[in-house]
Amino acid sequence: MAPIRQGACLADRMEVVVEPRPPDASTAERLLRLLPDWFGIESSLQEYVDDARHLPTYLASVDGQPPVGILLLRRHFDEAAEVHLMAVHPQWHRRGIGRRLLAAAERDLAADGVRLLQVKTLGASRPDASYARTRLFYLGMGFQPLEETKDLWPDNPCLIMVKPLGERTSSP
Repeated sequence: MAPIRQGACLADRMEVVVEPRPPDASTAERLLRLLPDWFGIESSLQEYVDDARHLPTYLASVDGQPPVGILLLRRHFDEAAEVHLMAVHPQWHRRGIGRRLLAAAERDLAADGVRLLQVKTLGASRPDASYARTRLFYLGMGFQPLEETKDLWPDNPCLIMVKPLGERTSSP
């Protein structure tokens, strides 16, 4: 797909480009290490970096500089996918990078027949200010809580959130 070139960030009047790119483990590791409140467990961080070697990847760059955001997708079924990872440089939080990454991925997934997108994040039963902001972000992007389970991640409640993409057409 063609890159999304969106107008300037309101605060900085800079061009943000979001596009699918080849897997990029080095960008994933660089960004994750800047976000210890979310990715402070080394073994988990390394698993995400390993996943970034092969999963479909979207990168966000500002004014042609090195990427400031990354999103990895995992396709579970023809009509279902997951935001496996999203990370945005802390200096770019709350400036539209995450929204743009997600919008680009959703557009491409819907065009490819995906009808349901999920994301997993830390559940609210484990109070954490950083993850509270994460949940608010996904709620604002149209995701709805589906289930909180303690069976997926050791010692951490996992909130599964889902979002329908596009309209499903009936077939005879």
